[in-house]
Amino acid sequence: MNAFLSVSLLLLSISLAIFVLQVRDQLNEHLENNCKPFDMVVGAKGSPLQLVLSSLLHIDNPTGNISLEEALKIGKNPMVKEMIPVSYGDNYKGNRILGTSNEYLTKYNAVLQEGELHKKSFEVVLGNAVAKKTNLLIGDTFASAHGLAENELETHDEQPFTVTGILKPTGTIIDHLIITNLESIWEVHEHKDTHDHHEEEEEEELREITSMLIKFRNPLGALQMSRFINEKTTMQAALPKFEIERLMRFLGIGFRTINGIAMAILLVGGLSIFINLIKTVKERKQELALLRTYGANTFQLIKLVFLEALFLSLLGAVLGWFLGRISIWFFSSITNNIYGYFFAFNFPNNKELIILVLVILITLLAAILASLSLFKLNVSKTISDA
Repeated sequence: MNAFLSVSLLLLSISLAIFVLQVRDQLNEHLENNCKPFDMVVGAKGSPLQLVLSSLLHIDNPTGNISLEEALKIGKNPMVKEMIPVSYGDNYKGNRILGTSNEYLTKYNAVLQEGELHKKSFEVVLGNAVAKKTNLLIGDTFASAHGLAENELETHDEQPFTVTGILKPTGTIIDHLIITNLESIWEVHEHKDTHDHHEEEEEEELREITSMLIKFRNPLGALQMSRFINEKTTMQAALPKFEIERLMRFLGIGFRTINGIAMAILLVGGLSIFINLIKTVKERKQELALLRTYGANTFQLIKLVFLEALFLSLLGAVLGWFLGRISIWFFSSITNNIYGYFFAFNFPNNKELIILVLVILITLLAAILASLSLFKLNVSKTISDA
């Protein structure tokens, strides 16, 4: 019973520690891969973190819209290398429909699996995960729904979209988006009323986008321009790298707390092994004394105790590793459906090997402390008392 408790505590602590390590490392990698192509996001005033989450990671609502004309003025600065406008506000079965340029796909190294890129309004290419989730094929049509959450209350049935292409998996947010051009987003929300030429020109000048994604020629440009935009314009500039680091610091508090709990359980597990070994040595004292009469020395007896402890610790470590990976798999199925983030079933990394070494060291210490009584073992008295 004590051995079972010891293994269970080790299993729980190791699985918890490995789960946290994998979630933290893979989440950080996901966030960096999705934000890496751009140095700055320009959007409406509000929370800079919300602006990054909504424009690059697509896991939050936008802060509002900005004037396309005003946003394009930023491109006149020689430090700006590239600007990509994005606009959204509709979805299909919970998958966001993003209006942007083809350069957006290039930034994420997205290539076609089948079909072709959209060439005119109301043509779309599907991210790989969207295609699998919706079962849409080349040539299929669908009506978008207003808003970013799945609903059937306000659909644009009069202006359906046509699927022209499906992208290969990229491992980025692209996999979970429906991509079209900006004109599609604008036109789907325009009123059907007849406009004269003058009104059309005014409407063209009032075009709005959700945000502008910017790449600079050097990092210094992002710092200088963000200060200018935030202070001198009606727009807001957010630096993805800075905001993601800030987000990971917030999440890091929770990760460190869970890791602390895991380490506490690990120490309790080590204590349990120590108590179990003391009990084992006490119960098998006669057997150990008999081994001494056959020529075994004290260090050989300690070796037997250590091997038993090592077996318990390795059993707990292996089972804990598998439990941690199974937990990752369950967690991934949830995050993949809600946020479009998939957590991989990876091989052990260096951090996990360090945990294994720590477990072995704790086991070694417990075995040594539990075996101290063997140095004082009175063979003749123990055998006579048996």
